[in-house]
Amino acid sequence: MLLSQHSPESAQRVRHHMRVGWHGLLIFGALGTLLEILHAWKNPAYLGVGNEMRRLMWTLAHAHGLGLSLLQIGYAATLAVMFSQLSPRLVRASRLLDASTLLIPLGFFLGGAVPYKSDPGIGVILVPIGALLFLAATFFTAASLPAADSGPSPTPTPSAPDSSRPS
Repeated sequence: MLLSQHSPESAQRVRHHMRVGWHGLLIFGALGTLLEILHAWKNPAYLGVGNEMRRLMWTLAHAHGLGLSLLQIGYAATLAVMFSQLSPRLVRASRLLDASTLLIPLGFFLGGAVPYKSDPGIGVILVPIGALLFLAATFFTAASLPAADSGPSPTPTPSAPDSSRPS
């Protein structure tokens, strides 16, 4: 389905999730590159004894950020292919996905910024909150999908060439 066949709100949501996803890939890809540089330089703040929790939390922030960014792009594609109009449930799922994409990596990053010996910092409390929001977004999206046996959604077919016209 072409984006021009969507309602303005639906088309705007598709573009929003594409932007969030691609910007997230850039940000979390850059974070991963920074972590690789810290590792290559054997930076003691990252690799030193006693900083295992920081290394783990920041690696989890990078990995979850990349994964959620890819999910944003997948959500945009799902909206574009499966829905021409947005239900309130899909709008709710969209907002919950945005919140979880922010909270989960941020929680891991903050948890590693100021760890307490072998425990992550207090910022890690954002992770389970973000995870619950992610699960709710997934539930609302899955519940909005048409049944598998309902057949394809109607799409306009190109008109056949008029055989009565001379070429």
